[in-house]
Amino acid sequence: GRVQRGRLGIAIQGVDKELAQSFGLSDARGALIASVDPGSAADKAGLQAGDVVLGVDGIRVADSADLPRIIGEKRPGTKVKLDVWRDGRNREVSAVLDELNPDLSANTRQDGSESTTGKLGLKARPLTSQEAAQVGVPGGLVVEGVTGPAARAGLSRGDVILAINNQQVNTVEQFRQYLNRAGKRFALLIQRGDARIFVPVRME
Repeated sequence: GRVQRGRLGIAIQGVDKELAQSFGLSDARGALIASVDPGSAADKAGLQAGDVVLGVDGIRVADSADLPRIIGEKRPGTKVKLDVWRDGRNREVSAVLDELNPDLSANTRQDGSESTTGKLGLKARPLTSQEAAQVGVPGGLVVEGVTGPAARAGLSRGDVILAINNQQVNTVEQFRQYLNRAGKRFALLIQRGDARIFVPVRME
């Protein structure tokens, strides 16, 4: 028969120095959760986008490649203890693993009016309800053009901004308010194609 591998049901990315700083981590390590599959082991355990997994059952997660390897070596139904960094402190989260069975797809469409968020160099507009349903999110902003800090951070046309520093955004006005509070360094959660990633941004 086939080998069954455990899965958490998350999309992850690496933590570089810039992201570590924006999350208040002392050094660049761990696996950053970019999205959690609804109904998955991670979802049931209460894991969230923006959590950084630093360890599993006492095994250190030095970089994001370690996490799928450690989890994949365990069988479905196994209970694991995760060392998670959230809101500037460590917490322990227990999860019971699912069976590995990846299936994710989403797409985005762009049209309609737009507005600008000045100092970031970002031109964006709210998702229509139809687009939001297509992407599988409650709301967000579609990037229509980038210059300045937004371009340097690697944002591009068609990206969908879901949150700034883990604050969900649905309108440009809301985004501006959070941006004003965010200071010089912050992280944007974006949907790009079928992937969710955090992008660290540094204002000059």
